[in-house]
Amino acid sequence: MDSHFLYYIFCIICLIVGVVLVKKVAGCLFKTVCIVVVLAILAVVYFLFLK
Repeated sequence: MDSHFLYYIFCIICLIVGVVLVKKVAGCLFKTVCIVVVLAILAVVYFLFLK
């Protein structure tokens, strides 16, 4: 249960950082790259630590 709680905390932090980055940067391409990187990090954490 502790690992799930830490995973949710990590997701929230990633989302907050992602939103801040997207708001500060105006380029559409950079927004797409940021979203892809955040999703990739979340997927790696999920498959490495929760499976």
